[in-house]
Amino acid sequence: MTTERECDQLLVERVRDGDKQAFDLLVAKYQRRLMRLLSRIVHDPTEAEDVVQETFIKAYRALRHFRGDSAFYTWLYRIGINTAKNFLATQGRRTPTSTDADAEQAESFNDGEHLRDINTPESMLASKQIAQTVNAAMDALPVDLRTAIALREIEGLSYEEISDIMACPIGTVRSRIFRAREVIAEKLKPLLDMPVDKRW
Repeated sequence: MTTERECDQLLVERVRDGDKQAFDLLVAKYQRRLMRLLSRIVHDPTEAEDVVQETFIKAYRALRHFRGDSAFYTWLYRIGINTAKNFLATQGRRTPTSTDADAEQAESFNDGEHLRDINTPESMLASKQIAQTVNAAMDALPVDLRTAIALREIEGLSYEEISDIMACPIGTVRSRIFRAREVIAEKLKPLLDMPVDKRW
């Protein structure tokens, strides 16, 4: 059995040997995941696409420096996060707060769990409000906290992988995720304490 990491490493070696199609396979494999992550940092979808494309260009050019000490996607995510941060810095702006909602994303947050199977209009509205609140709270977080919580809750990565991607100690990762969860929980508290019929 070949692991995902070993498959990626084989593709990387094929790219180094001049096989451009091998890189296309890596792009196809990680493009959507990278877009999902970087959209959390750069909120405009068109700009996020540009950042993803630039990430793959940088990764392709730097592939000869990839030593395989970490998984390929860890290395790629690190390039993507740095590219997104640099993009925001060159735009001279802090990340804006978004009000776009995706009810599905509330399900990745623990407090949304009990709402999944209830399909009444009231509960669906409550679920949507929770999703909006979670998304707005995440979008308003400083970029390091937002990146850490997105890697953990949306991408499902381990603390070790996040530490590697963000190039910081595991203790820092735990602290960032804890602080992000605290902020999100604080924003959710009024909604969760309120009866469903009073939420709109």
